[in-house]
Amino acid sequence: MSATPTPRRSRRRRQQTLERVLGTPALFATAYGNVGSSIYYALGLVAGIALGLTPLVFLISGLIFAATAATYAEGTVRYPEAGGSSSFARHAFNELVSFAAAWAQMLNYIITIAISAFFVPHYLSIFWGPLRQNPWDIVGGAVVVVLLVLLNIVGIREAARLNIFLAVLDFGTQLLLVVVGFALIFHPHVVFSANLHWGVAPTWRQFLLAIPIAMIAYTGIETVSNLAEEARDPPRDIPRSISWVAGAVFAIYFTLPMIALSALPVEKTAGGYRTLLGVGPDRGGFKNDPVLGLVEHLGLHGHVLQASKIYVGILAATILLIATNAGVIGASRITYAMASYRQLPEVFRRLHPRFKTPWLSLLVFAGLLSIVVLLPGKTDFLGNMYAFGAMLSFTIAHVSVIALRRSTRDDPEAFKVRPSIRIRGVDWPLFAIFGGLGTGIAWIVVVVQKPGPRWAGLGWLVIGLIGYVVYRRRVLHEPLTATLHAPVIIGPAIALEYRNILVPVKPGRASEEAIDLACRLAADRGASIAALSVIVVPLDQPLDTRLEQEERLADEALDAAAAIAELYGVKFNERVVRARHAGRAVVDEAARRQSEIIVMGAPRGSRGRGVFSDTVDFVLKHAPSRVMVVAGRKAA
Repeated sequence: MSATPTPRRSRRRRQQTLERVLGTPALFATAYGNVGSSIYYALGLVAGIALGLTPLVFLISGLIFAATAATYAEGTVRYPEAGGSSSFARHAFNELVSFAAAWAQMLNYIITIAISAFFVPHYLSIFWGPLRQNPWDIVGGAVVVVLLVLLNIVGIREAARLNIFLAVLDFGTQLLLVVVGFALIFHPHVVFSANLHWGVAPTWRQFLLAIPIAMIAYTGIETVSNLAEEARDPPRDIPRSISWVAGAVFAIYFTLPMIALSALPVEKTAGGYRTLLGVGPDRGGFKNDPVLGLVEHLGLHGHVLQASKIYVGILAATILLIATNAGVIGASRITYAMASYRQLPEVFRRLHPRFKTPWLSLLVFAGLLSIVVLLPGKTDFLGNMYAFGAMLSFTIAHVSVIALRRSTRDDPEAFKVRPSIRIRGVDWPLFAIFGGLGTGIAWIVVVVQKPGPRWAGLGWLVIGLIGYVVYRRRVLHEPLTATLHAPVIIGPAIALEYRNILVPVKPGRASEEAIDLACRLAADRGASIAALSVIVVPLDQPLDTRLEQEERLADEALDAAAAIAELYGVKFNERVVRARHAGRAVVDEAARRQSEIIVMGAPRGSRGRGVFSDTVDFVLKHAPSRVMVVAGRKAA
């Protein structure tokens, strides 16, 4: 027998999987946990601008969100891979447009991390008052970011079931506030008459600005795209879950502001009109913790009021903490994907030698830049910056789906979301056209009306594009629009459905490149990956001889492979075998697993020898399946 499984190690060796087991309810709960967290800061930001028209603003932005959700549903089902608008743009246009979308997404993640972390101390101020305002909210927010980045670097994982439970609890709590509010304090006259001062408070200019700011309430729509690879049935579950999220968010974000404006109505002061929902804590308002302000004026008293404030404060802080961590994970994933497509330097996707996590991406984008934008402690600036990045990213997503409809007009199997209108053989997506106009105009409004976010946002885009051009032209010597480092399948292999991919691994860049390519194949085809590390035992020793050094290296290689697979969210398992000959062990494992393809990393052989190593040559000659060899140039 040529190979035997190595004895089970107590340290780490175990099967790791991210199976396609998420159905519609789980996808909905996970996505709402991110989207629903935004109400805890968006309500105050929007009410400070829109005043009595806040419910109408959320209604309009909700319609735009519904169109955006439909766009993401279609794009994600077509291309069930992490990346969202960046992935759509790559397939619809080219790598340059994809970079612009990804760079805007990166800005969204940075702002999401900053604003979510910034509001965690505000809701914990029920225990210590100074946390409601500067400088302690800045300090608290920075501490939250640092802790979460460090935890993600060492590889602490979220408890998925706990997150789903908290998301459902959050939705239930928000629904309960609406029901109690309608029963105790809702006044139709106040909401639909007394609070309204058309064209005065707010002015039409302020009203138009409030719409893109309100879109911050829909932070997290990319979540479902990032979970696409884990969906049980993407064509069925993803559109359903996105429509459920859109419906739930629409219901809460339209009704909760009406209750809040009944509790804290618009009032006339010497300086104009205001609602305490949009006034800072230094002037007795609740802009920094609007939902706590609602609870305080909900008509509750005594111990019931105190218990309600503690419950909502702790729940809000927990949900915002989870949203911050989702932003940290999202930033690392989008950075890794950008580096994989040669949009960023390769260093940003290298894994920590011990923890096997993309540590530099986490430190720079999720940590350093998030703290930099958080330090001024300006919630309005953060909201405006998010609107800048989100509206640009959403607009690219809409335009990409429209372009994909045109380029795939002759594909009867292409997934399409309704409603559409057929003109000249093309089913034009009405939702994407409406959504693109809405988000595009909203982006222009932010750029025109807000000088600070305008120059900061445009500066972010310019710096990114300059870096992209320099890296592509001067370092890689490649075209700006070319897709690099993408899976390349030659000839008839393109029609194959790979469901079982075997990847032999050993420490080094070659194996990491192979596992990266295998993950892309797996994500595209819903395949599973088996990583195999072979310990070659000398002929003069029994196969079960303990070889500490070789076992440690095998563990390191599998740890690195597992970390890369986790970033892609693909089904993954790992195995160590002992053998006399590495090539024979790979061939035997492929036959045992009935693998459709073997993906191998192979540094080129030295002069005087074959093109590849002896192991790769053996596998190429004797493999029972197709073999793909990853032997690219030295990484830039």
